[in-house]
Amino acid sequence: MEKSNFKDTINSENPVLVDFSATWCGPCQMLTPVLKLVKERLGNRVTILKIDIDENIKMAAKYDVRGVRTLLLFQNGKQLWRQSGVLSTEELINIILEKSN
Repeated sequence: MEKSNFKDTINSENPVLVDFSATWCGPCQMLTPVLKLVKERLGNRVTILKIDIDENIKMAAKYDVRGVRTLLLFQNGKQLWRQSGVLSTEELINIILEKSN
């Protein structure tokens, strides 16, 4: 993803969940169906971006991503939340709704 597109996206009024992951990461693969369910349940109320750290090394460094899977939640260009690891669909939905209100 290009820097300008990323910046425009995280400046959205809607929450933007950024998933820093890698194709070789087992836990990353486990969270993919969770993210799909989150998107299905929240629809247009959230944007989900997947960023492959191997293809976007500078972006991962900029956001101090040291391990994968790392999730960051942005709204209006501000980082609201971050966590590494796997979460359930319900946990992730609750975090998005709680942090973005």
